[in-house]
Amino acid sequence: MLMVGLTGGIASGKSAVSARLAALGAVVIDSDRLSREVVAPGSGGLAEIVAAFSDQVLGPDGALDRAALGAVVFADEAARRRLEAITHPRIRARSAALVAAAAPDAVVVNDVPLLVEVGLAPTYHLVVVVQTEVSIRLARLARGRGMDRAEAERRIATQADDARRRAAADVVLSNDGTLDELHAAVDRLWRDRLLPYEANVRDGRAVRPERVRLTDPDPTWPQQYARLAARIRHAIAPADLRIDHIGSTAVSGLAAKDVIDIQLTVSNLAEADGSLADRLATAGFPRVPGQWWDTPRPAGSDRWEKRLHGSADPGRPVNLHLRPEGSPGWRYALLMRDHLRADPDQRAAYLAVKRELAASAPDTVTYTTAKDPWFDEEHHRAEEWAAQTGWRP
Repeated sequence: MLMVGLTGGIASGKSAVSARLAALGAVVIDSDRLSREVVAPGSGGLAEIVAAFSDQVLGPDGALDRAALGAVVFADEAARRRLEAITHPRIRARSAALVAAAAPDAVVVNDVPLLVEVGLAPTYHLVVVVQTEVSIRLARLARGRGMDRAEAERRIATQADDARRRAAADVVLSNDGTLDELHAAVDRLWRDRLLPYEANVRDGRAVRPERVRLTDPDPTWPQQYARLAARIRHAIAPADLRIDHIGSTAVSGLAAKDVIDIQLTVSNLAEADGSLADRLATAGFPRVPGQWWDTPRPAGSDRWEKRLHGSADPGRPVNLHLRPEGSPGWRYALLMRDHLRADPDQRAAYLAVKRELAASAPDTVTYTTAKDPWFDEEHHRAEEWAAQTGWRP
């Protein structure tokens, strides 16, 4: 099943997104609702909260007085962390039970207000952030919850800011407009990304663009790589394998196909063929069928065998190369990246070659093969640079 993390700041409109996804067919697990369940009267969670904060956080009916508790914890970070230590494990356990009960082809949306703050982003196939201007959120808190401005600002300040949420987001939904506009954006996300993503994960199918289309340098490529690498790292734990951003999107200022190339270092290809492949597929990085290798440099030597995985996410194509540590192909990928980063003239020459070939050989296979002569020459230049600078992978 596809696991989606949904988050946003207080009064951002996250609940409206959650409700729309539920209407479209998603299995929504609302952490706010679960947070109420785990502290219901008679629960162990409520008993532990009373032990930690006294019975002053109880209402006349013996239920938790959330406003009274909020007044304590939102002004005191240590108190807030103590509360989270009580509630978060219980919420996670209840959430896991609901996930286990969902259908195998479900799109499960975890609505988690503090997803970014507690570092849960890598545990999901996709993270969706609802973003709204602070001024609009303040007005909503005053209008909908009767909250004065000072208290509203305090609540917002205790959460991650917009920049931190954007860094964790695969998708940002702006909610500065009308509800109809927000619903239309959610509908597109469901139709164009979530449903095909779920089917691809279930079928073990990677997204493979067939046409070559160069795009201008995207300053967010490194940030996108960081999110993908964190997801891969979580998927393969407890293994602690080296992960590198390689290829053109790893070279600042270089136009490229909008495909993130990642190298995962394995001890040998037998490791790549074992349970590691299954864990990557479950996390949304299925193996690409067939035999894969890199063109050897210099020509004439044995081909450089590897394993290739891709992304099941139609919105973010990935080439995930599994290469043995110290192998020629592994070293070459790192050397080419670092030489192009260091040499602006060769970076410019490579860009010219890419643009010419993208125009004349727009399919992926022809484009890749046509670059070989340039890379044969670049290999010699890069090796000379490595010898002169003492470069090591």
